[in-house]
Formats: sequence, structure tokens, C-alpha cells
Amino acid sequence: MKELYGYWIGQFVGGIAAAFVLLLIVTQCGALGGVAETGLGCNGFGDASTTGITMMGAIVVEVILTCDFVLTILGVTADGKTGHFAGIVIGLTLTFVHIMGIPLTGTSVNPARSFGPALAMAVTGNTAALDQVWVFIFAPLVGAALAAVIFRAFKSFYSTEA
Repeated sequence: MKELYGYWIGQFVGGIAAAFVLLLIVTQCGALGGVAETGLGCNGFGDASTTGITMMGAIVVEVILTCDFVLTILGVTADGKTGHFAGIVIGLTLTFVHIMGIPLTGTSVNPARSFGPALAMAVTGNTAALDQVWVFIFAPLVGAALAAVIFRAFKSFYSTEA
């Protein structure tokens, strides 16, 4: 538990740094269409979403997708016997999560992945993503917590020591 805060800080610093590197690349490469065209990978709902998903819809999508992703990670790493293919399962699940979520919200499932681009976009003068980023911090945390509760409730199914 004492390592948790260090991991969180590392995630957010990495997300912010990556977003500002992306901002630099986008502003230096005209072929990409600029910041307004790319959106820097920001998440959004309402007018900031390609589908116009509502705020509640975005919360539900992000909770479900994050729960699915975290539950998969917990499931394939629980007993330590799936090491040979755990990465493949986790990677395929993350791919599925993004295929499902990108058209709806841009897919967060990681608060740091959402905060960095929202902050970088705000520096350009567009604060829409930063105004909505709370959803993409709150919903993944709820989804991860829900996955932990579900996993703990059904842990006996994952355990080979029964």
C-alpha cells in the first residue's frame, strides 16, 4: 500500500509528459492537422464525443470497461500460473476495451491517460477536456474498485488451492 502513491504520481507525471510531447509533435507536423483536429487523444462526452454520449453514459461506459480490464488482469495473474500468456490476454482485453470505447468516450480506463491530454489541451486554450476530466478520473476508479469487489467475491473460482 505504501507504494501506491508513488505509482499514482509516476502515472500522472508520465501521462502529462507524454501529452506534452504529443502536443509538441502535433504542432510541428502540419500533416497531422493541428491540435484542434487531433484533440490530443482527449476523452469527452456530449459535444466533446463523436457520438454525443451523455455524461451518465460516459460514466457507465468507463466504469464497465475499466472493470472488465482490471478484472481480466486480476483473473489472469491471480495464481501465478498464467505467466506465459497473461500478457497476451491483458493486451487483447485492452484492445477490446479500446475498440468498444474509442467511438463513445475516447476510452480512458486510466485517469493519468486522461488527465495528461486534458491538461495539454488546456494549455492551448481549449479547456473543454479539462472541464470533463473528472468523469475520466472518477469512473475508472469506480470501475477498478468494482473489479476488486467482484474478484474478491468470486476468488474461490480463480484459486487452484480448493
